[in-house]
Amino acid sequence: MLLEYFQMIDRVETVDLNAKTLTARSVVPAKSLVFEGHFPGYPLVPGVLLIETMAQACGFLVLAATDFAAMPFLMSVDSAKMRTFVEPEAVLDIEAFLEHDGSGFAVVKAKITSQGKKVCDAQLKLRTMPFDQVPLGPIVKKRAEEVGLTAAMAVSAATGK
Repeated sequence: MLLEYFQMIDRVETVDLNAKTLTARSVVPAKSLVFEGHFPGYPLVPGVLLIETMAQACGFLVLAATDFAAMPFLMSVDSAKMRTFVEPEAVLDIEAFLEHDGSGFAVVKAKITSQGKKVCDAQLKLRTMPFDQVPLGPIVKKRAEEVGLTAAMAVSAATGK
């Protein structure tokens, strides 16, 4: 996880295209400039970055479900609940669930747990724009390869999940 660069997902663990789910994992860094201000002497991951982590996992799920047809952008956050604090070096398990995709929008739910305990959850809405309208295709595909999304998609296709 590189907080300063908003690279919140370290690794996509699984994608199940039939169930429309994705799991991912991230490890909070021991040190980050973010912690210098949040909070001095008591470092905690800001809630907004946890929401961004869920949004990125959901975005990867939408990319997988649409076979990279469109770029997902976070549009709204509904029913977000922060349930506990997240400290440096925490291992985060992220789950994303696609509820609806169509008409240029996706509705997704996500949750983060750490050591089996709920950290946060939310419903998110993403706007999807075809890659021919947004010049991000190569960058997004490269990042998807780096975090293992394309490999997880291949496994999903091979196993029918």
